[in-house]
Amino acid sequence: MPMNKPATCRAIDMGRIKEIVMECGGNKWALIPVIQKIQNEFGYIPPEAVTVIAKGLKVFPSQVQGVISFYAQFYTKPRGRQVITVCRGTACHVRGAESVLNFLEDRLGIQEGETTPDFEYTLDTVACIGVCTLAPNVVINKQVYGDMDLEKVQELFKKGE
Repeated sequence: MPMNKPATCRAIDMGRIKEIVMECGGNKWALIPVIQKIQNEFGYIPPEAVTVIAKGLKVFPSQVQGVISFYAQFYTKPRGRQVITVCRGTACHVRGAESVLNFLEDRLGIQEGETTPDFEYTLDTVACIGVCTLAPNVVINKQVYGDMDLEKVQELFKKGE
């Protein structure tokens, strides 16, 4: 499995979160960049960070939570070091994405939207990644793998072992 290990599930340093908020000047217009920086550093937005962000940017905690929950790229739970995404678009579905997803769920012991207990893998699905001619597609840490079948998925795991 190709390796690209973001900071994931590390101890939450609330002092560092406060620093990130202050680095953005404490300006409420910096809410999205602050959330992005925290997620980039910790791998997700810890729930306890919401009040720190709100206080530092002088906004309501509900505003911070609203932005986090509105954008699909923000996560409130730790994610795996390896994020595997299976496309469920029409072309991928017709060409076998469901069997690829089922294989991955069995192999990893998790369902879509879950993370393995060791935080090595997160398994996601998306409606379409826009590479329909290569269907079915699997994305691993932003690297697209097209024309996937069960053998090719197994090979990806063998490469990473």
